[in-house]
Amino acid sequence: MIFLIWIQLALFCAAAKHNTPDRFEQYQAKSLTAPLKLDDAAYEKLTAPPRNYSIAVLLTALEARFGCQLCRDFQPEWDLVGRSWAKGAKSEQPRMLYGTLDFADGKSTFQKLMLQTAPVMMFFPPTVGPHVQGDGQPIRYDFTTGSQTADQIYDWINRRLPPGPKRPIYRPLNYFRILGGTTAALGLVTFFSVASPYVIPVIQNRNLWAAISLVIILLFTSGHMYNHIRKVPYVAGDGRGGISYFAGGFSNQFGLETQIVAAMYATLSFATIALAFRVPRMVDPKQQQIAVFVWAGVIFGMYSFLLSVFRVKNGGYPFHLPPF
Repeated sequence: MIFLIWIQLALFCAAAKHNTPDRFEQYQAKSLTAPLKLDDAAYEKLTAPPRNYSIAVLLTALEARFGCQLCRDFQPEWDLVGRSWAKGAKSEQPRMLYGTLDFADGKSTFQKLMLQTAPVMMFFPPTVGPHVQGDGQPIRYDFTTGSQTADQIYDWINRRLPPGPKRPIYRPLNYFRILGGTTAALGLVTFFSVASPYVIPVIQNRNLWAAISLVIILLFTSGHMYNHIRKVPYVAGDGRGGISYFAGGFSNQFGLETQIVAAMYATLSFATIALAFRVPRMVDPKQQQIAVFVWAGVIFGMYSFLLSVFRVKNGGYPFHLPPF
């Protein structure tokens, strides 16, 4: 009789043990909407061996008094990783948990791990079962290159998980962005439909595009981009207490020099355009003759000054034009 009672007690204990969920099942039910919020005790319990599951824990410091902007920037991405995994949770998926340990809730853990910075992610592989990896020691991920996206972290974790189906990152629709984009598009369409009678003639104006093209050509042929790339000085001293406006040699240039050269090119261009288009349209022959001499003199004088500047840049250049 006593023997039968002992057998029944043993069977009852075995059934109770079988029906009691393990650590993974207990915490998986709590992580259906976001990564688990841990404290020191929960961290120790979930990461302690033996483990027949994997767990990734983000050690962070979210409170404003800690001044961790990177922690606050990455937290929405980390929550997205946990939600994406929970949405695709299936029986054939690898046993995986996601958790978050804030410094305010886990100071002892931070001290134990001797962490001086945050955020840090720790990945704990299984220590028992068919998917044991190495000695089961955690793998650390440091955010040395700044904030990471959910896709980057998700791929890094998935490469360390056992084989099995893994759901991709699920980003919910941003309805505010869609609404804002639609409103902006409708606003632009309305604006162009109302303003097109006034804007299209301006856009189709040949003189406007000719002026814009001329300005761009003068800007780049005078060395404007060279100044931005080399960070050249605006002017420099000549060694005698004066100011040098032009740098000697083709490998040197000053900021003011670029502006002077651009002004010379603009004057030559305007004078040439005036001779080619404005002067022939003059009705009075005497005024036309005077305009020809004036613009020709401007071109001659400006070209003479341009050659003198070129001789400063290249001392061996033998040619020049008076009066410079």
